[in-house]
Amino acid sequence: MSLYAQRGVSAQKEEVHQAIQKLDQGLYAHAFCKIYPDFLCNDPAWVNIMHADGAGTKSILAYLYWKETGDISVWKGIAQDAVAMNLDDLLCVGVTDQLLFSSTIDRNKMLINGDVLEAIINGTQEFFDTLKAYGVNIHYLGGETADVGDVVRTVAVNGTMTSRWPKDKLITNDKIQEGDVIVGFASAGKAHYETEYNSGLGSNGLTSARHDVLDKMYARQYPETFEPKLQDKVVYIGKNKMTDIVNIKGEKIPVGKLLLSPTRTYAPLMKKILDLHFNEIHGAIHCSGGGQTKCMKYLPKPLHIVKDNLFELPPIFKIIQENSGADYKEMYQVFNMGHRLEIFTNQNTAEALIAIAAELGIEAQVVGRVEASQNGKSSLTLKGGFGEVFYQY
Repeated sequence: MSLYAQRGVSAQKEEVHQAIQKLDQGLYAHAFCKIYPDFLCNDPAWVNIMHADGAGTKSILAYLYWKETGDISVWKGIAQDAVAMNLDDLLCVGVTDQLLFSSTIDRNKMLINGDVLEAIINGTQEFFDTLKAYGVNIHYLGGETADVGDVVRTVAVNGTMTSRWPKDKLITNDKIQEGDVIVGFASAGKAHYETEYNSGLGSNGLTSARHDVLDKMYARQYPETFEPKLQDKVVYIGKNKMTDIVNIKGEKIPVGKLLLSPTRTYAPLMKKILDLHFNEIHGAIHCSGGGQTKCMKYLPKPLHIVKDNLFELPPIFKIIQENSGADYKEMYQVFNMGHRLEIFTNQNTAEALIAIAAELGIEAQVVGRVEASQNGKSSLTLKGGFGEVFYQY
């Protein structure tokens, strides 16, 4: 059993998928988000889309860093995580503007004070203000803040995002086909709309990242940050402190800040791409839960995906793997490992998308291609300096 599973977490969310298998799949079964007819206005040319997600256990990392350093600004990053994990899923069905957002913050008031709430709420609006300059308008409709210390050990920061969108501007993934190339967009670096280096970790796999990287002292000092029924052998098994310094291209960054890098949104990029090249976009995948295997779930028919030109691993993933000893097959299934957005298109359009990304300071490259199914099932092959790994859906 993987360390991820031993900590009570599933990268593939098998039980969740089983629980929802009887629900209506919406208008487009292969779209990245569920899409419904326009129940709000009953216009057949429009659809309604709603999505819910959050920062997950990354908020525990913010709690640790805040307690250790007093730096309350890290909570603004958690606000961005909760937004980006919603927004970037919606980007993958083509929604780039006029969105509504409602936040849900559940806290243990004994540990999370009003200053933290203020940082999260104000950080959410500040993030929306940044995106507005790139033509992405998100309206903050408030939300629910609840004191539920009997339920939540520290704090959970989540949200719901919704939009009414024209049906003829949707990405449904139904166009993904043999011969497509896959453009990957880096999760690490510093985009022009970011204020500091982004490690690329995002908001997935943070339970493993936290326990694999951080020292056992955090278990002793902050028992509120983990499930007490976990076996000691999987709790904070790393060698690092939050304040340990890592040198990345001459910049000295604390390990805690690498783990807490706010999830990069690709909204400014997708807005420009879809404004210019909508008709050439065959599919889009947000490599969130499930990492580089996420694409298999949204293929319109059995196909074989080959990714053999992957990004060089950003330092944070090397740190996680060195601490945990996890093999590459597990790492690529849990983490994005270098790119968190991928677009399926043709070769000529791929070059144009890479150029648009460069204008925004985002590294991009063709990471792979789509081939015919090998055995009537969807599958994925990853190749690189680590060798070759194979997955089947």
